[in-house]
Amino acid sequence: MSAPDAGIYAAPGWWRALAEAAREAAPGTSAEFILDCGDDAGAAQGAIRAGIEAIIFAGRADVAERLTAIAAAAGSRMLTQRPKAALDLGRWFFADSNELRRRCADALAEGCD
Repeated sequence: MSAPDAGIYAAPGWWRALAEAAREAAPGTSAEFILDCGDDAGAAQGAIRAGIEAIIFAGRADVAERLTAIAAAAGSRMLTQRPKAALDLGRWFFADSNELRRRCADALAEGCD
């Protein structure tokens, strides 16, 4: 999942390229790459046009309903709120590599029930 509002200040092509690079680096794994467009309908429309697979739009409900229909027709999934992150490494940005490995291992172990 992108940073909050990343779809507003970073082009959706960047997010698509990031997702493609991650898939190439780890073939055979599955992941959904979600771009957060905040409450910016234009950013969400740009993400749909760019083929982003999952988009967060947290704006007005009537606009979200229309964007959801447009996204579905284009093969994208629209979310109206950010899901809880399974692992947010932002708060561990300055941690040493052992701490980061432990945090990642803990998050992966929790998801393996």
